[in-house]
Amino acid sequence: MPAMPATETEIRSRIDQLLEADPSDRLGFLGAQYDLGLAWVHFPVGSGGLDADRNLQGLVHESVVAADGPQPRYDIGYGMAAPTIVTCGTPEQHGRWLRPLFTGEEIWCQLFSEPGAGSDVAGLSTRAVADGDEWVVNGQKVWTSNAHLARWGLLVTRTDPDAPKHRGLTYFAIDLNQSGVEIRPLRQLTGQAEFNEIYLTDARVAEADRLGDVGDGWRVTLTTLMNERVAIGGETRSSDKGTIDWVMEAWRDHGHDDPARRDDLMRLWVRSEALRLNNMRAEQSRETGTPGPEGSIGKVLSAEFNKDAFAFALGLSGMAGTLFDAGYEQDQTRPALDYDSLVEYFLRVRANSIEGGTTEVMRNILGERVLGLPGDVRVDKDVPWIEVPRS
Repeated sequence: MPAMPATETEIRSRIDQLLEADPSDRLGFLGAQYDLGLAWVHFPVGSGGLDADRNLQGLVHESVVAADGPQPRYDIGYGMAAPTIVTCGTPEQHGRWLRPLFTGEEIWCQLFSEPGAGSDVAGLSTRAVADGDEWVVNGQKVWTSNAHLARWGLLVTRTDPDAPKHRGLTYFAIDLNQSGVEIRPLRQLTGQAEFNEIYLTDARVAEADRLGDVGDGWRVTLTTLMNERVAIGGETRSSDKGTIDWVMEAWRDHGHDDPARRDDLMRLWVRSEALRLNNMRAEQSRETGTPGPEGSIGKVLSAEFNKDAFAFALGLSGMAGTLFDAGYEQDQTRPALDYDSLVEYFLRVRANSIEGGTTEVMRNILGERVLGLPGDVRVDKDVPWIEVPRS
């Protein structure tokens, strides 16, 4: 008989147990949080959760923050790999991957985009060929955040080139600690190299590390992409320094009395609040598994808002905003989005309208799947991938 979902009272009791752990012991504290089912309360029992209402996760977060406890890395592993694993993985995979992912012992990255398959991810050409109880992978991936720090990669490959592009894909988790994987940094405007290109040459993936059925990779890929859009577009945690906080800090630091600029500031604040409420609604409405296409709303709005907000904040500082104290020496020591200056964020958010699906692609998704408008012309939808012309 399946266990009943945990109640708020039970979750509060488990929070009390968690807070008995030493908050200075990051690994031990996060491990205890996972074992108590407080990592993702809406996940299954034994997989870091309690089958509870996902909104109760807020109780956990607030209590840990109030106790100055450590936070998990809100990164690709937490926001994209974990939902994909719990939705499409086996119980054995849950047991192997979710706990070290949550504690930060194992970092994850995403191996989707390729030089010839960016917005059209389904057109990818990285091949995986079965070889006994393993798969041999050859190809190139690009724009991979934190690959240089990661142990595991979310990998989508082509296993049947004779099938139409969406039907011949298979999804794996690949161990990056092997000789067939070469990771090269891609330097950015910020001076960091959080992005990488990855060359896979006869890399090996165990059959036990396949997520979903052979040929069903597109469905699993959508699970990751929908969670990615919610993760990129979502800004709801009050304890984190969000975009509007940077704007308000710049306003206080450079104090302006110009009424026109004050109007601009208030317009940004209203946009920020509308975005926050939209993301709260998205979080409350989605259940365990794949979020709906509505997650693209937050993705589009946040990309546009971030660029406008940081441009406004930087403009308040006048000519001082043209200086970049961090310099442009390549730095791979910090994880993605680990910035501590307004200028770094201003430079970095230029990519928000590209990463995780371009704004143009997001608008197509919203038009077709939310508003029900006619779909774009897709001449290669039912054509075998191997017959589709490629540059």
